[in-house]
Amino acid sequence: MNDQKSRKSSGVADAGGVKGIIRRIVDYISGKEIGEQYPRWEKSLQQLQKRIDYSFHDVNILQAALTHKSYLRRRFDDHQSPSPFERMEFLGDSILGFVVSKELFARHPDEQEGKLSSLKSKIVSETYLTLKANVLELGKYVLLSAEEQASGGAKKPSILSDSLEALICAIFLDSGIASATKFIKNHILTDYESTVQRNELVNYKSLLQEYMQRHNQDPPTYVTIAEDGPEHSKVFSVEVRQGEKVLGAGKGNTKKNAHQDAAHHACQKLGI
Repeated sequence: MNDQKSRKSSGVADAGGVKGIIRRIVDYISGKEIGEQYPRWEKSLQQLQKRIDYSFHDVNILQAALTHKSYLRRRFDDHQSPSPFERMEFLGDSILGFVVSKELFARHPDEQEGKLSSLKSKIVSETYLTLKANVLELGKYVLLSAEEQASGGAKKPSILSDSLEALICAIFLDSGIASATKFIKNHILTDYESTVQRNELVNYKSLLQEYMQRHNQDPPTYVTIAEDGPEHSKVFSVEVRQGEKVLGAGKGNTKKNAHQDAAHHACQKLGI
């Protein structure tokens, strides 16, 4: 009896006003017969629950977390409320940040605040979360519009990282912070010290900026020299310059990624 009370008090009830919001989301989605387009979606979500070693008490919350805004807006003309996907990603992001901060504080008792902040920023970054989402093959469980699916949405870092945060929120709303913490520790904080050393997680823009500051030089500038491809799948070409001198060039599917690539090449040339 005490266990049941404890379990009940640790779940959605602790979320206060969020409970009513999620109930409206669940009621909306459960009334839309989402399985009509993806008849095997429910079965695939059972596979996901086995993969993450967590069984939802209310699978509708999981469905809400993995129903991308593109699907709702394309599929249902009456969809006027804010996207549950985006709202759950927002809360999941905060839960992730709290748990990661708490774990790093406990695991690195001798580290200064600056090192902990740097480590945390890498762990909660889009790139890191995308790596972890790919390990779970999360992209194949997200409901997308036909157009988003065709444009490779299931592999887009922004969708994958947001989906992972929405999933964290779903677990929290389903049974509380302890379950969300367990998921984060088992599926996001695994091998984090080696993962953050991966090339794509090094902030080359910061390294280049710090190098320039140490040598009393003006900060580098980034210039977009070309944009190729259709609107939904552009490739940006960028040069990083010091005055008129080109330090490096790079490409990426976003300007941010192109800047990183250009800075990476500049760091290699400068031996940083």
